[in-house]
Amino acid sequence: MDFIWPLVGLAAVVWSIDLLYKKLKLEAGADPAVRALLDQGSVWANVKTIASVIAAKIVEIPPHAYLLCALSTLVAYAALAWYDRIALIHLKKQNGISWFYIATCSFVTYALSHNIGASVFSGGMVRYRAYTAKGLSAAEVAILVALCSFTFAFGTILLLGLVLVGEPQILGPLQTLSPWFAINPNVARLVGFGLLAFCALYTLGSWRHFKPIQFGHFEVVYPRLPIVLRQYFAAPLELMGAAGIIYFALPEGSPHFFIVLGAFLMSFSAGLLSQVPGGVGVMEAVFLAIMPSVPAPSVVAALLVWRLFYLILPLVMSLPVVLLFERSQLAQAAAPIEPKAPV
Repeated sequence: MDFIWPLVGLAAVVWSIDLLYKKLKLEAGADPAVRALLDQGSVWANVKTIASVIAAKIVEIPPHAYLLCALSTLVAYAALAWYDRIALIHLKKQNGISWFYIATCSFVTYALSHNIGASVFSGGMVRYRAYTAKGLSAAEVAILVALCSFTFAFGTILLLGLVLVGEPQILGPLQTLSPWFAINPNVARLVGFGLLAFCALYTLGSWRHFKPIQFGHFEVVYPRLPIVLRQYFAAPLELMGAAGIIYFALPEGSPHFFIVLGAFLMSFSAGLLSQVPGGVGVMEAVFLAIMPSVPAPSVVAALLVWRLFYLILPLVMSLPVVLLFERSQLAQAAAPIEPKAPV
């Protein structure tokens, strides 16, 4: 598996970039002057020409849209911090750990994991360092990481179920990527109801107090109803905030928010499964397939804005936080232990 997943990710990147290049070349060629340049240029020259077209689309995004993108980012990362808080409440370890500490730890965790990939491992290491410093054991940190990951998955299942029930035709355009998506809208709506039924079953298990799962001396307690109710709010809030960045960066006349949300859920999930950092290429391929009415350069420009706000800026801001935390930990470790006064 150490070799298979990297190969899957590499294949996904190569395939997606090739598809993206062809789509962008076709869209950029709608302008006769640009088409003449693309017909005569080499691959590298064409990439630079396409990049200039995308840059022009980024410049066209109005200032108020960037402000809304920034606010959406704040909503998304605030909800991600809520993930950690929910997990700490589940573990009954929230006392003595401030919201500021939780928010900082969560921010650094997701800033690194979203960019590096393999979020369970990269994010788990950050949380392990941060929360063991607050007295949590390794097993408790493992449960915290697992519950945060499940909260994200739960939100994805819940919102995707709602999207498929409300907009079952959203899967139709994805046939251009794979024949597996050649699904009748009625069947797609049934899939949506199935996803919502899973959420209802999970809630029922919490309400009925399903018994803990035992692994030797290790016990996994089923989340109680107050935890599940918090997940119903936190997970959709984070995902809608992240999708909102793309929505506000798209030009006027683009599909409504529900379609953008569905495209984001499927493309971001595909990017995570492929282990491609930032879902590069994979997200573009899915968005271009679902929204063929929007010019490809505008879609790519919106996704670049999303990567700037959701990935790059948080990564830049998180690195000094990691360095300062590790410096404080080293200082504490190096501090001499004062001998106790004799009685």
